[in-house]
This record gives sequence, structure tokens and C-alpha cells, in this order.
Amino acid sequence: MMISSLLLQIVFIPAAASLAIFLFRHELGKRAGWVAVLSLVYTTLLLAVGGIRLWQGHPPIHEQYLLIAPHIRLGLLADGLSIAVALISNILCLVLATFSIRYIDHRIEIIYAGVGRNREASYYTRFYYLFLFFPMGFMGVSFSTNLIGMYFFLESLTITLYFLMAYFGYIERVRIAMMCLLWGIFSAVFFLAGSLLTYAQIGSFEIARMGALEGNPMTVWIIAVFLIGLFAKLAVFPFHVWMPWVHAEHPTCIAGLLAVYANIAAYIIVRALILPLFNDFQVFGPPIMVLALITMVTAPF
Repeated sequence: MMISSLLLQIVFIPAAASLAIFLFRHELGKRAGWVAVLSLVYTTLLLAVGGIRLWQGHPPIHEQYLLIAPHIRLGLLADGLSIAVALISNILCLVLATFSIRYIDHRIEIIYAGVGRNREASYYTRFYYLFLFFPMGFMGVSFSTNLIGMYFFLESLTITLYFLMAYFGYIERVRIAMMCLLWGIFSAVFFLAGSLLTYAQIGSFEIARMGALEGNPMTVWIIAVFLIGLFAKLAVFPFHVWMPWVHAEHPTCIAGLLAVYANIAAYIIVRALILPLFNDFQVFGPPIMVLALITMVTAPF
């Protein structure tokens, strides 16, 4: 049996759980972690249901919702690629949320020693209502059928990472969080520019329509603009300078989320650029391989 609005639930149940933790933070206290874990158990089960349906040969799950603006809809698509990326990301979020139940308690005791039990509980609930925007963002990026929708979910991840690092990082947490935010904004500007250039050429933000760019003289430039923004997310040389600082500063429980935050850009490259524009994208193959090799050597510095 098909669950109603399966993908919408997967994307927004974490946001609903985040809101519940925020509204009832005083009552929940240090039980907030279990609310987050249960919400992610539920979405993992939904993802498993969707994955089993696709494995059994059912067509991809496609959901369309309200019109946000002309040519911008909240479209969600689960196929063999997106459901796999979403399931792996969600399981990782679930594991890290469970790990953080004890870890973040200890982390708060170190950073905010002496603030009192009520204040510690406040920071604890703050961690979890921020944390849950990561699975929402990962699911939204994985399933979005629209470049503007993908942009929105990407930037929800950037903003969430800033606050998590600023509150729960190490000695220079605020400065490094700001550095990460600025690089995130840099990436967002290029991604949005690529989206607008795409719209100017084909009159649509839909990823399924991007194949219409094939052979267009502007396509190579559009791909290049997208890649600059996504390379900044991936921390590819020479846009890697933020990553060593962030890795040294973030709390342990964010390490896995940071890895997905950076590498979700690789999924976007495949989904939005390689699959619809394979022939035009081939010119970027050799430069990407060279940059990847340089990044392997220079990334720690």
C-alpha cells in the first residue's frame, strides 16, 4: 500500500519534530534527543518503503505541491538514484542523532560549565531543534525536481551548520562558523546564478527540462557557473581553504553531517548536470580529474 504524501512526510517530518522540540523545550529538556531519534526512525522506515516499491519494479514516486511562484513548484522525485542517496543520508543522521544523546550532554558541560542545569537543558534542546534541519535539507536536496527548491534546501543546510558550529564548536567556533557561512553564501550565489541562466535559456527551473540546453552555446558557461558553486561546497581546490578549519573546529557529532553536507554537491552534479547534459559536460571531465588529484594533495593545508 502506498503511503499518502510519502516524500513530503520524509522531507518535513524532521522540521515538524524540530518545531515540537522548540515549542516544548522546557517540558522535554534532555528527552529532546529521543524525539529527534524517533522522527528519524519513522522517516527511515518511509524511505525503506519507497525503496522496496522501486526495487519491486514500481514507477518512480513523483509528488507535486503548491505553486510558490511562476515556474517554481515544490516537486519531489524518488527514483533509484535519489532514494539511495536519501536513505544513506537519513540513516547517517539517525545514527548521529542517537550518538549525540550522550555526547552533546558532555559537550555542553565542557563549553558552558557553570551555567546551571536549566541553561544546560536549553542548549541541549537547541542542539536538537537545529540538528533536525540537516535531515530535512538532505532529503529536500535528494528529492527536489526544481533548481530553486534545491537551492532552498541547500541553504537551509548552510545556515544550520553556522548555528551548530557557533554554539557547539571549539575555541574559535564563532569565527570558523562565519568563515563556513561566507563560503556557503559564495557557493549559493553561483548556484543561483546558474539557475537563473538556465531559466533565461529554457524558461524553466525544472531539472527534467535541462536536457533542452544540450547543444546551446551558453550551456558550457552555465555548467561552469554551477560547478564553481558546487566545487566550493565540495571543497575542491582552490575552493578548499575553509574545510581544514571547519574540520578542526566542529564537534565530533557533526563530522558525519559535514561530510554529507559537502558531498551532497556530487549528487547535484550527477542529477542536474551529468544526466541531462552528458555530452556537453564531457569537456569538463579532464579538468575535474586534475582538480581532484590536486585536492587530494592540498586539501589538508
